[in-house]
Amino acid sequence: MAAPPARARADYDYLIKLLLIGDSGVGKSCLLLRFSDGSFTTSFITTIGIDFKIRTIELDGKRIKLQIWDTAGQERFRTITTAYYRGAMGILLVYDVTDESSFNNIRNWIRNIEQHASDNVNKVLVGNKADMDESKRAVPTSKGQALADEYGIKFFETPTNAKTNLNVEEVFFSIARDIKQRLADSDSKAEPNTIKINQQDQAAGDAANAPKSGCCG
Repeated sequence: MAAPPARARADYDYLIKLLLIGDSGVGKSCLLLRFSDGSFTTSFITTIGIDFKIRTIELDGKRIKLQIWDTAGQERFRTITTAYYRGAMGILLVYDVTDESSFNNIRNWIRNIEQHASDNVNKVLVGNKADMDESKRAVPTSKGQALADEYGIKFFETPTNAKTNLNVEEVFFSIARDIKQRLADSDSKAEPNTIKINQQDQAAGDAANAPKSGCCG
C-alpha cells in the first residue's frame, strides 16, 4: 500500500498577530465579532485572561492566518502586559466617535505602544460607532483623520450596524496587507545577505584548506 503524499506546505503562507486596544466600551469586541462572520475559532486562556480569535483570509494570492487578540476587560486597569505588545505585528487603536475622552486617550495608548511594542509594528486608527445619530457624535471625522496623519497611520471609521460591515473588513484586510508586504520585503532583503554570508564562509573554508606556501611553513 502506497504511503500518503507528504504535506506540501502549511495551511497558510503568513501568520499575522494583531492586537485590539483602546478604552473600555469603545466596541473592540463587537468590531472583532462583526469581522468574524462565523468563521472564527475562539480560544480563551484563563491564566492570562485574554481572548484571541483566528481567521484565515486570502490576500493577493496568499493565505493569511490572522490571530487577533482582544483586550476587552483588561484596558480599564491598564494591565495589558508588555508580552501582548511585543507579540503584536499590527495594532488597531479603537475609539468611540460618540465619546471624546476615548479619542483623547488614543495618545496614551500610542505612548504605550512606543514603550512596549516592536519599533516596526503596523498601526491603524479606528473610529467606531460611526453610524450613530450625528447629534451623538463627539469626534468629527476630520479630527480622527488629523490625528492619524500626525502619527503617519491609516484611519478608518466603522459602524456598529452588522449589516454595514464593508469598512470593518477593510480595516483588517488593510493592516494585514501592509504587514504581509513588510514581511515579504524583509524576506527579500534577508535572502541576499544569506547568500553573501554563505559565500564568505565558503571563501574562508577554501583559504583554510589551501596549501601553505613553503616560505611560511
